[in-house]
Amino acid sequence: MEYNSQKEKLVIPEYGRHIQGMILYLKKVENKEERQVFAEEIINLMSNINPQNKQNQDEVQRLWNHLFRIAGFDLDVTPPTGEIPTPDSVIKHPVKPSYNQTKIKYRHYGNYIQKMVNKAIEEKDPDKQKEFLNVIGSYMKLAYKTWNPEHYVSDEIILGDLKNLCRGKIEFIDDIQLDALSSSKTSRRQKSANPPVKSKGGRKRKGGARKKRR
Repeated sequence: MEYNSQKEKLVIPEYGRHIQGMILYLKKVENKEERQVFAEEIINLMSNINPQNKQNQDEVQRLWNHLFRIAGFDLDVTPPTGEIPTPDSVIKHPVKPSYNQTKIKYRHYGNYIQKMVNKAIEEKDPDKQKEFLNVIGSYMKLAYKTWNPEHYVSDEIILGDLKNLCRGKIEFIDDIQLDALSSSKTSRRQKSANPPVKSKGGRKRKGGARKKRR
């Protein structure tokens, strides 16, 4: 008994060994017209294997590409489009991924920090600009603590890095508050710890316990 592992390797296993045998026999047909008719019949059989695929132009071309692949591209027949498939046009090689070439000045803050600083520089309103920088500086402080937990982070370090990112285009860096994010978290914790309580009249009161009247 002959095992499949001892037989010729299948080029495209989904079509099976019989289809591959037909295509190899097709290469031996000498009459060009008969070979063309035989090739089109094989395409119909290949299409019946996957009937869920629509018979559009792309699907037909894909079947002809597979036909030529199984034949080793050594086949004298013509697809409906008139274009003879070649290894370069059928076998797609993986595209080499392009690596990020962006130069990040402070990698521990991330690339978006510089973009956010650039937006702050473009802001014309000084009050909004300062609020924007408060959030950016506070995030930089949190990011520094996250990626350097063993090092002490001072406000002077963060402000110095923020000045370098601003490239001297903003002057009031020393007035930036670096605890904007932590203070907002603290206020949210306080609100969650003391949820509003409904009084008998239906109105919400802050705090958990009701004070007794004297």
